[in-house]
Amino acid sequence: MTGNSPLQANLILASRFENIEVAEHTLLDLCRRAGCADDIEYPLVTALREAIANAVRHGNRQDPARLVRLEYRISNGSITIRVDDEGEGFDPSAVPDPTAEANLLRPSGRGIFYMRRFMRRVEFERAAAGGTSVLMERDLKSSDSDHG
Repeated sequence: MTGNSPLQANLILASRFENIEVAEHTLLDLCRRAGCADDIEYPLVTALREAIANAVRHGNRQDPARLVRLEYRISNGSITIRVDDEGEGFDPSAVPDPTAEANLLRPSGRGIFYMRRFMRRVEFERAAAGGTSVLMERDLKSSDSDHG
């Protein structure tokens, strides 16, 4: 793991699902440069992919003229990822719990469920320029559990 110097990256992507791979490769490159344990790559990538997919699908309504902004920062043994969209925003508490029996076969809510499962902290707020901003944090040490 790197010492005190933070690793950072910023991306601005058109709202296209294929751009998720660009964001994923950037995340994995930062993780490898930071010396992260291999077993945390899957939960990080899963949370990132879900956050971007939600930004593209629900936030920006798959409008490629709208942008998804990403910030990555690895510092002091943890990673912070921010994903901003340009949509109308939403109330995360209104998203149905996908683990509730009535919702088991419904596709909605799974992305947020995975983000919360795999990250130590997930917060939603209105982005400065409008839209939704998702802030996710996780410790980078190897762990036996799904989130650190």
